[in-house]
Amino acid sequence: MNVLDTFSLKGKVALITGGSGLYGRQIVAALAESGAETYIASRGIEALEKVATEEQARGFEIIALKLDLSSDESIQEVHDEIIKRSGRLDILVNNAVTRNACDGWEQPLEEFDKSLHINASALFKITQLFAEDMKKQRSGSIINIGSMMGMVGIEMANYAGTDMQKNPSPIYFYEKGGMINFSRWAASILGPYNIRVNCVSPGGFNTPDQPEEFVKQYSARTQLGRMANASDLKGIITFLGSDASEYITGTNIPVDGGYTAK
Repeated sequence: MNVLDTFSLKGKVALITGGSGLYGRQIVAALAESGAETYIASRGIEALEKVATEEQARGFEIIALKLDLSSDESIQEVHDEIIKRSGRLDILVNNAVTRNACDGWEQPLEEFDKSLHINASALFKITQLFAEDMKKQRSGSIINIGSMMGMVGIEMANYAGTDMQKNPSPIYFYEKGGMINFSRWAASILGPYNIRVNCVSPGGFNTPDQPEEFVKQYSARTQLGRMANASDLKGIITFLGSDASEYITGTNIPVDGGYTAK
């Protein structure tokens, strides 16, 4: 097979949790453009329907489903619907995230528990469900969307001169760091079934509402001198979902402009 053909996702079925946010939107586009039949699922079904309509207008096969990651029943329903419709799942992208408990660490345990339930416990559940199907297929790629914040501590100098992050919370760092090692664990467990599990750790995304000082200081902290844009994740998602990466598993790949390499 020609090497370029190995990057194609034609004939594959993919699910991305989330799909309308900063990184989710470009992941959806990457899966669709690469040829995958793509499901997108989250609580914000109206936003997902808009994404699906946009991609369908470009000629791509996108199906939006409602998913509440705080509910075992909802996770099971999405699983069953995809298997009923398509008979299989080849690519699972765990991208959805809740931002509970992000206001410092002087919070009730309940707030931390809510965040961990969705960002950790639900990740285990949805991965386990679809992994059982992938075991029968003897193939599959699971891609967990982490963050470079799961690899480093907070750089307070990035926020100097702004009113951002006055009291940063540990929960996001804790959850994303755990996701990296969960990916290694799952790769070990699922490897014998030819199921690959990898983590992608993006860097900060440049948005119009960010203070100029923050963008300047953060960009200087990277090796490429800029923040992430609306297409920087598309290549790595296509690569990890495709047969081009069939001997890559248990890895964490920073897509951060060299932030964590300094």
